[in-house]
Amino acid sequence: MLGDNIGILAQKPLTLTKKRLRWLILLSSFPLFGMVTAFGIAPDTSPEDIPIEEVILGLDLPEILPASDENMTFWRQESIQRGDTIGTLLSRLEVNSHDAANFLRDTRDIKVMHQLVAGKIVHVQTTTAGELRLLRYFLGGSEQLVIEKSDGVFKVSGQAAKLETHIQMKSGVINSSLFAAVDSAGVPDSVATQIVDILASDIDFHRDLRKGDRFTVVYDSLYGNGEPARAGRVLAVEFINQGTPHRAVYFEAENGESGYYAPDGKSLRKAFLRSPLEFSRISSGFSHARFHPVLKTWRAHRGIDYAAPTGTRVKAAADGIVEFAGWQGGYGNVVILQHRGQYSTVYGHLSKFAKGLGKGQRVSQSDIIGYVGATGMATGPHLHYEFRFNGIQRDPLRVAMPVANPVASRSMAAFYESTKPLMARLDMLRGTSLAFLD
Repeated sequence: MLGDNIGILAQKPLTLTKKRLRWLILLSSFPLFGMVTAFGIAPDTSPEDIPIEEVILGLDLPEILPASDENMTFWRQESIQRGDTIGTLLSRLEVNSHDAANFLRDTRDIKVMHQLVAGKIVHVQTTTAGELRLLRYFLGGSEQLVIEKSDGVFKVSGQAAKLETHIQMKSGVINSSLFAAVDSAGVPDSVATQIVDILASDIDFHRDLRKGDRFTVVYDSLYGNGEPARAGRVLAVEFINQGTPHRAVYFEAENGESGYYAPDGKSLRKAFLRSPLEFSRISSGFSHARFHPVLKTWRAHRGIDYAAPTGTRVKAAADGIVEFAGWQGGYGNVVILQHRGQYSTVYGHLSKFAKGLGKGQRVSQSDIIGYVGATGMATGPHLHYEFRFNGIQRDPLRVAMPVANPVASRSMAAFYESTKPLMARLDMLRGTSLAFLD
């Protein structure tokens, strides 16, 4: 801080050379200690002979009043611990006993306040005296519970949380199973499911995985009130299967068309999924001669059996129309879908159908149409899946599947511009130590 005294120069007339005069005029254009100072210079006077007169000015400062404690509020937060009640939580948040009692009274019928989830965070706004003004409890997804004091009563309102998008990058190695690998890498289940759906046309996740395969994924993660809410869309993924890399990036064109594409713009979406189940194992493959476990005789098996727990979701392998949904002999509960180009698919031994599914209904690829069961001629829960062309069963694991349209030529420049940073992220993680990531 500058001193209280401000010096002002008072000068006698003097004469200066033109050079000195220009220098003093230049100096006079700059503020001195934050103030503009005027110089009066007389001819024939040396600067060394100028007397200095000191002038002291008093400045009045505005009075600063201390803030009233009653008007001061603070935001506090606490993580819910195992065994916490709303009472113990309010105590840690330094809410006074009067407001804590009123809060418990006014929220006694709100179940979520009595079923606190460990790890979640509660935010409160309080005064210095411990008065509770507002409590915010983020439930997850896009929901939050807001309880605010109004006229001395705590009132509840469910409000949508404002979600922020963060980009996450994860990488992992297959040592035993895909499930174990994604869990170890901290990848949400919904992201793992997307990876399988995106690359299902190129990788058979039931038979092709090997120890040492690795994946890298870039995806959106949504946060609300600073807490992770849910995983969003996969933006880019690389899966190295048996030494062969498979890459996919998400792109949305100006006309609204979107999907996952290879780095050269070719669509990864095939007309048919390789498998109608997310995860399972093949218990019986396509064969011209198989010993039937129920009939105890050798006969052709014109389909693929996928062993999976009862209730596992069954997806439509392609866009189509429901031709049949009901009971059909040894198939038990079965769905038959009719697709374009004389293709049809069969899903047998279902425990139940998707809600509202019926003949003539249009379905899209990956829509849930039913659930694995053991109805009909089955010894245990599994899905019997058939792929037919002109009514004749074909092996879906050997048939070349048609692909969807690539990125339009007019959109290729935008495609490369949009996906370039995503490719850079995949390249960066490919050379990163997994041990460091863990």
